[in-house]
This record gives sequence, C-alpha cells and structure tokens, in this order.
Amino acid sequence: MSSPLHRTRYTWAEYLALEASSNVKHEYLDGQIYAMAGGTPEHAALAAAVIGLLFPQLRGSPCRAHDADLRVRVPKTGLATYPDVTIVCGPSQRDPEDDNAVTNPTLIVEVLSASTEDYDRGDKLEHYKGLSSLSEYVLVSHRERKVEVWVRDPEGTWTCNTVRSGEVARLASIGARLDVDELYEAATEPAG
Repeated sequence: MSSPLHRTRYTWAEYLALEASSNVKHEYLDGQIYAMAGGTPEHAALAAAVIGLLFPQLRGSPCRAHDADLRVRVPKTGLATYPDVTIVCGPSQRDPEDDNAVTNPTLIVEVLSASTEDYDRGDKLEHYKGLSSLSEYVLVSHRERKVEVWVRDPEGTWTCNTVRSGEVARLASIGARLDVDELYEAATEPAG
C-alpha cells in the first residue's frame, strides 16, 4: 500500500467526493486515502489476459467479469479498493453508501507487483477474507509463471493451491479454469 494522502483522516463521504473528481484511483481504509499507482504494461497485460481467458468460460453463467474500474468495499473492515479482476456471480450487491461499489465478489484476482506483493498476500488478503461471498482469491505472479489460488472451504477455512507452468488452476467457484502457460503467453509482448 502506498503512503496516505497528507491529511490525517477523511470521512467516507470525503473519500467518495475525491474519487468522483480524481483521475487517479484511491484505496480507502480507516479514514486514510491511498493513491493507487498505475501498473506496468506487463501488469496490465496479465490482468487483461485473465479476463480474456475467463470471459468465454463465463458466457451463459450468472457470473460477470469486471476489470480494475470496479470498486469493491469490504463492509466488515471498511476497505474500499479496486482489484485487478473481480468476478460477481448473481446480482451485484451495492454498498448502501456507495452505488459504485459492490460488496459481493465471488472471486478476486490481483496481479502481484514488487510494490504490492506483501500487501496483496498479507493485509489485503485478510480484508478480503471478511467478504462472506468471496470463495476464491487468485494471485498472479509478475516474476514467474505461477498462480496461487486461495480457496475458502464450507467451514470458512482458507487454503492455498499453487499452480505453475504446465498446470491448470481450477476455479471451482465460477466453474472455470486458468491454464498457466496460456495466461502468460497471452500476456507476453510479441517479439519485434
């Protein structure tokens, strides 16, 4: 997570007003507002490749894929953020205080970067666990062909399955799969 903006504390309404007038996305937590840095071309390509591979598999299902323009709010902790990819199955449940934020993602994907990896694996994962609708949390490595799928079992326990080159990540909550090699090949810039 980046450093908060200079002011000490912001209300939720002040955060929403800032978001409505800003060209930069911000994360909100505990009265603090954090500017979200733009990603690298590789980061953007990986996120787009995830959506590109999942979109045809979701056709005809009640699930929809959203890119990083969708705000997700975790009511239990107050976090508001923009995951790289969010899948919502069934009707979207909107935050009562923010019609532009959903509170019921089924699956969230974050593409890791050097600056966010620790946060995405640690504090952000803990926040996301507070979403009762969330069944899977997927981390896509930026350094190697590796995808980690965090899965919540019916008792609420989370386990991590790591999938590497030559393997396929099964995303049971949305009835889809991610072939690791296909994902990274789709995101690779052509030689030129």
